[in-house]
Amino acid sequence: MPASIISIADRFRSLSIADLLEDKRIVTAFEFIDTSSQRFTAELIRICEIPAPPFKEQERGRYFAARFNELGLDDVHTDSEGNVIGFYRGEREQPLIVLSAHLDTVFPEGTDVKVRYVGSRMCAPGIADNCAGLAAMIGLIQALNAGQIKLRGTVAFVATVGEEGEGDLRGVRHLFNEGKLAKRVSAFISFDGPGVDFITHQALGSRRYRVRLEGPGGHSWGDFGVVNPVHALSRAVARLADYHAPSEPRTTYSVGRIEGGESVNVIPQSASMDVDLRSASEAELTRLEDFLLTALNRAVIDENVMRAASGKKLKAEVRLIGNRPSGETPRESYLVRTAMEASRVMGITPILNRASTDSNVPISLGIPAITIGVGGRSNDCHRLSEWFDPTGRELGYKRALLLAVGMTGIV
Repeated sequence: MPASIISIADRFRSLSIADLLEDKRIVTAFEFIDTSSQRFTAELIRICEIPAPPFKEQERGRYFAARFNELGLDDVHTDSEGNVIGFYRGEREQPLIVLSAHLDTVFPEGTDVKVRYVGSRMCAPGIADNCAGLAAMIGLIQALNAGQIKLRGTVAFVATVGEEGEGDLRGVRHLFNEGKLAKRVSAFISFDGPGVDFITHQALGSRRYRVRLEGPGGHSWGDFGVVNPVHALSRAVARLADYHAPSEPRTTYSVGRIEGGESVNVIPQSASMDVDLRSASEAELTRLEDFLLTALNRAVIDENVMRAASGKKLKAEVRLIGNRPSGETPRESYLVRTAMEASRVMGITPILNRASTDSNVPISLGIPAITIGVGGRSNDCHRLSEWFDPTGRELGYKRALLLAVGMTGIV
């Protein structure tokens, strides 16, 4: 971690978040937020109606590159992974704070993302997760500009790719391991979804597997006795379902998708499943992973032994499709304390929690990182019926502004 974040914290410790509320530039920025509801909503709708299915975030990324340029950010560029980056320059480069939101949604290509209103609710797939976070990032830049706020440090605004599902945090992994910002970032803040209560400072680790079993197939009567991939897969699922996952540290598992076969009277040639494993403990996650792999191996062996007379064997392909690291930004860290102070000043009672977000990667690397909501209300995230209500959105935007200024210092 760059030493400058510590020196900034020490140097400006006497300037509390509450003190910032008296600064005329912050007051002007807050007034802009209070009078820009229609502007923010129009931005949110524009973003949502640009499709960004998994691995196809390019069109939305181009929109953000254009908006970053329009809003006066420096060195706006798209890196080799697809992340869009722009800099709000301060008096110096350090501390360098990343403010981020992910471009992608969970919904496949072809999903209708047209926004429609039901009362005060805006309804569309992805409207809250994470179009709300993306719109807040634009709103924050506009508020900084409106207040003509001069920062001591620098903010890198980053729209990341690949946060959801099989994207496996590919955008933020690139950012911290191969990108131009690697080893330069002092702290990382991710905007993800609505609400203001939770400050995610603990990274929930997960492993995700795709399993495929293949055999010769055949007729359910005439070829009875050959290996059956569905039967073997079912044995593995049954073993996993009997696993006694500890409640503390919380550990979970789920077979989220299973498929195979061609017809009711056909022995399938193949069967596959996707498995999600999660734990608050890296050790428990590894233990659960070992159990799953052993159960799969045992299930294939059992099926091959039982059907040995057929002279055929099952073939197994087990592929890791997701590996999210766990970890924690200590609650005593300057970042967490500043986020909590910014929340309380705005009348929010902060709740520290654990989740799986873009922050997992920097946390695992020892870089202070948190994920926060940006205000408003929503429900049905990751469903076609997803909705967002902007009521209370201003509170989230103001908290984000105080946090950004509190972390970089103001000139």
